[in-house]
Amino acid sequence: MSTKATPNPDLRTDDYDEMLARIDDAIAELSDKIENGRIRDPERDKVRLKMYRTLGYLIRTRRKVMQDATLKELEAEIEELKADREV
Repeated sequence: MSTKATPNPDLRTDDYDEMLARIDDAIAELSDKIENGRIRDPERDKVRLKMYRTLGYLIRTRRKVMQDATLKELEAEIEELKADREV
């Protein structure tokens, strides 16, 4: 059996919690701005909205990368278990 250290699953949970907290903050800020905010500089507001779209894209991309990493780890564990079983 391998003695390779596996990542702490709590770290992933913390990462997801942080991502969700940032998304919730962005949603609250945008909702407040939509409902109560005055747009003083439309160009600046457009840039801010583009940043939020980019943030959402990056978070989705990061989630996919984490899923891929988890799948690779599981594949390696399955192969290790198969090899141990064959011995």
